[in-house]
Amino acid sequence: MVLRVAFPYLTSAAAVAWMLGTGLAAAVEPAAPVPPAPVPTPAAQAGPVQSPAPVPPAAVEPARRETTAAPEPLSSSADAPPLPVGPIKPGAAPRMGETRPVEGKPAEARQAEPQSGEGRPAAKKVSRELPPLVVARMSQDTTPTLTPATFLDTLRAAERYQGLVEAGGWPSLPADLAVKPGERNPAIPLLRRHLVMTEDLAPGGPEGDQLDPGLVTALKRFQARHNLPETGLLGRQTVAALNVPASVRQRQLAASANRLIGSSFPFGDRYVAVNIPSAAVEAVDHGSVARRYVAVVGKPERASPMVETKITNINFNPTWTVPVSLIKKDIIPHMRKDPGYLAKMHIRMLDGQGQEVQPTAVDWSTERAVNYTLRQDPGFDNSLGQVRIDMPNRHAVYMHDTPSKSLFSRDVRFHSSGCVRVADVKALVGWLLEGTPGPNGPGSTWGPMEIETGIATGERRDIKLAKPIPVTFVYLTGYATPDGRVHFRDDVYGLDTGKEPGKEPGREPGKSAEPAVTGTIAKPAPGKAVPGQTGPGKAAPAKPGLAKPGLAKPSATHPAAVKPAGAKPAADSGRTSPEPSAKAAAPRTAPSAERRATAPAT
Repeated sequence: MVLRVAFPYLTSAAAVAWMLGTGLAAAVEPAAPVPPAPVPTPAAQAGPVQSPAPVPPAAVEPARRETTAAPEPLSSSADAPPLPVGPIKPGAAPRMGETRPVEGKPAEARQAEPQSGEGRPAAKKVSRELPPLVVARMSQDTTPTLTPATFLDTLRAAERYQGLVEAGGWPSLPADLAVKPGERNPAIPLLRRHLVMTEDLAPGGPEGDQLDPGLVTALKRFQARHNLPETGLLGRQTVAALNVPASVRQRQLAASANRLIGSSFPFGDRYVAVNIPSAAVEAVDHGSVARRYVAVVGKPERASPMVETKITNINFNPTWTVPVSLIKKDIIPHMRKDPGYLAKMHIRMLDGQGQEVQPTAVDWSTERAVNYTLRQDPGFDNSLGQVRIDMPNRHAVYMHDTPSKSLFSRDVRFHSSGCVRVADVKALVGWLLEGTPGPNGPGSTWGPMEIETGIATGERRDIKLAKPIPVTFVYLTGYATPDGRVHFRDDVYGLDTGKEPGKEPGREPGKSAEPAVTGTIAKPAPGKAVPGQTGPGKAAPAKPGLAKPGLAKPSATHPAAVKPAGAKPAADSGRTSPEPSAKAAAPRTAPSAERRATAPAT
C-alpha cells in the first residue's frame, strides 16, 4: 500500500512478472507509450482504501540490437537457462544468452516432422525408388549405320583409302600432344594435312600453327566419325585415333565390306540394326534413325555373333533358362564354393519331367548338373531384367533388359556373354509394338503406361508382334554412310586381322566351329545379289574392286567361318525352354557379376 501511494505509476507484481518474461519481445516490438496514472490527493488517502484499476505497463525504450549485450543470468544457479537474445552466426558456438535454431528449418517444417512416442524424430524411411538411369553419350545423327547402300559405299571408301596408303598415308602426331582451341603448337600443320586428307577439312584454308575455329570444326567432325566426344580439343584419345595408320583404316573398311558380301537382310521400312563394335542399337524408321540406344554386347571371349533374323515377340517378366555352357563354366564352380548360390540367385533345378530337384541331391564335384534344367524365376534379380525381345536364331541370342545398369554409363561396353542388353529397353519395346493391338484388344495401343502396367503384374506375358520386324547384328569396324562420311570403330574381337578364335568350350574334338552367320554371307557367285547394288532381289555381280592390289579379297570359303571369339556352336547354345516364346533356343546370358560378386559373368 505504501509503495502504491508513493509510486502510483508502478505496475502490479503480475505486470512485473509479465515484463520480465517478455523482455525480449518488448525490446523488439515495444508497446505504445502510456501516460502515468494521476497521483491521488491527500483527501483521497484519508478515505477508505480502494484497489486501483489495472494500469497498463509503463513504456519501455526499444533496445538497440547492434549495441545491446547479452543480459546477465537471472540466477547464479547452473540450472537456470539464460534468456535468448541477439543474432547467431552460422557455425559459431552459442554465446551467453543465445540459443541455436533447430537445423535452420522453419517452424512449420519442424512441426510436420514425424515424432516417435518419446517425442524424438522418427527414423526416416529409405526410398526404394530406382536411381535415375545414366547412359553414355550417344550420337544424335539420324543417318543409319546400315542401309541397303552400305556395302557399295564402304567398298568405295576402301578404294579411296587404298589410294591414301599408296600415297604414303598421313604423318603421325606426338602421342602426348594436347592443344586447346586458340592455342599454338608446331604440330598443328601436320594436323591440318591429316584432316584435309580425310576430307574433314577443306583444302586451301589458312595456314599457321594455331588451332583456329575452322580447324576446331574439322576436328569435331573427325571426332564424330570415330565415336569420340565432340569437344574440339586435341587430347590423348583424339591423337591416338589420328595416329592409326592409313593402312589399318583401309583394312577395316575392306574387311567390313567383306563381311557384308551376299547379305540378303530384308531391310523394309522399319528394322533394327546392332553394330557390335559400336555397342549401339538403332531403330530405323523409313530410312532415318528414330532413336539410337546404348547397349552392352559380348565380351571378346564370349563374342556376340553376327545374326540376321526377325523380332517376333516381346516377353514381360521373362524366366531365364541357363545354357549348358554356362552351367559348366559358371554355375558348377559357384556351387562348389557356395552350396547356397542357386537359392540366392532364385534359380531352380528341374528334371526331365519338369519336377523340381533340390541342389543338395546333385553331386557338384562332377558335371552331372548339365543333365538338369536350371531356370531363374522372374523378378528384379532376373538376369534378363523385366523385358526380353525375342528374335529366334540358332545362336540363342537376343536383346533384353538387365538389373545391372551401371555398365550403360561406360564408353567401353563389352561385358555380356553374347546377348545384347539395351538401355531404356522399354522405349524400344514401345517402338517395336507400334501397330500391335494393346492390352484392351483392337483399337488400344501399347503406350508407356500399358507397358509398365503389364510388367507390374509380375506375371510372365508374351506379346506377339502384329508384323515381325527385321533385326541384324553386324560387325562393322569401318563403314561409309550415304552422305559420304567414313566411320571407324575399334576392332574389339580382332576379326579385321584374321584372328583365329580359340577352341570353344564343349566343342567336340575334330568338329569345326559353327558359322557366325548361317549361310547369308559368302563369296557371291556371278549373278548373285549384292547389298545395295541394284535393290533387293536383283542380280548383280560383285564389284571387282576387291581384287585390286592392296584390297582385302573375299575369302575363298564362307567368310563367316571365321567365327567371332567365344561364339557358341548350336549344339552348345543351351537348353530349349518349354515356354512358347523360347522355342527357338535358350538364352545365353548369365546373372550380372557386377551386381553380385559371385554371379556368373555376363
